[in-house]
Amino acid sequence: MTTHNGDKLTAGYPLLDPLEAVRRPGDPACDVYLTGTVFLDIIFTGLDTAPVRGTESWARGMGSSPGGVANMATALARLGLRTSLAAAFGDDHYGDYCQDALDRGEGIDLSLSRTIPGWHSPVTVSMAYEGERTMVSHGHEAPPPEEPAPSCPPPARAAVASLVPGRGQEWVAEAARRGSRVFADVGWDDTGRWDPADLAELEHCEAFLPNAEEAMRYTRTDCPRAAARALADLVPLAVVTLGSEGAYAVDGRTGETAEVPAISVEALDPTGAGDVFVAGFVTGTLADWPLADRLAFAGLTAALSVQEFGGSLSAPGWVEIAAWWQHARSYDDQPGRALRRYAFLDRLLPAAARPWPLRRAVPTIGFRQA
Repeated sequence: MTTHNGDKLTAGYPLLDPLEAVRRPGDPACDVYLTGTVFLDIIFTGLDTAPVRGTESWARGMGSSPGGVANMATALARLGLRTSLAAAFGDDHYGDYCQDALDRGEGIDLSLSRTIPGWHSPVTVSMAYEGERTMVSHGHEAPPPEEPAPSCPPPARAAVASLVPGRGQEWVAEAARRGSRVFADVGWDDTGRWDPADLAELEHCEAFLPNAEEAMRYTRTDCPRAAARALADLVPLAVVTLGSEGAYAVDGRTGETAEVPAISVEALDPTGAGDVFVAGFVTGTLADWPLADRLAFAGLTAALSVQEFGGSLSAPGWVEIAAWWQHARSYDDQPGRALRRYAFLDRLLPAAARPWPLRRAVPTIGFRQA
């Protein structure tokens, strides 16, 4: 039996509420609020090499799913957080598909989203090969109001914001004023300025989660750990992802630091891994876990996601996490320190209902994976 986020079971597995121990009467109905652009992602897989100019390449598989901000929303919802998304949707078939996949498929609240007549959905085509990806996107800005976010965001335990260099987002400050803990990431600065002034909205944020390159460029440092310490002067919690090395965090309020190595997995497609990492860290933070456990959990969820193709398609839920943990304790393909580092999962997880490895169904007719 398969049901969705608000129900009792997910793919035959009890739905785990990671915030059960901290929920109180009168809490906001929404755990996490976010806004942004939803793309229709079309992912070609099974390519042996990058496409060659002047030739035709055939992929052995393909999938389609909501992408863009939907990657983050899906990752949050699959971890059991009550997620609200404000986004613009086209009134074409792509928009209908994305809305249905997010609403009925993932249990995400879209009541603050809007459908725009005559506007077509943005589309991204992603080609995955050799553990990397190449993407081509097309779309137009939604007609006014271009920002789908309401001027007054709903009450929520947390909000996730993607900072945009040179462009402020008024809703971030308003969300913080209304009691939301704001978690921020940032994209690549195409201008090349990497101006620390563009991070001014961090004054409203609980945590900032850039990757190592972004962190070093904004702080003018040559070490990601030094960059994290510098960012902790701007935001209470600075978390820098280190790719295959794991992640490093500094709590600027207490001086506590934590570093957790990445787990060993076969990476097929990194699309959406950063979003999954943020979702995992938000989950652990709202559940009041220790800093090192939050960091480890975020890294685990991201690692599980890169074993699958696609963005929102690859976001793991508790069944995948439980299956990995059961496998990790039964086999010796992970170092002993990984077993010790993830022992906190024993407090969270019942026995896995399905064997490892898991393959998530991909909603595309005729999909075949090599």
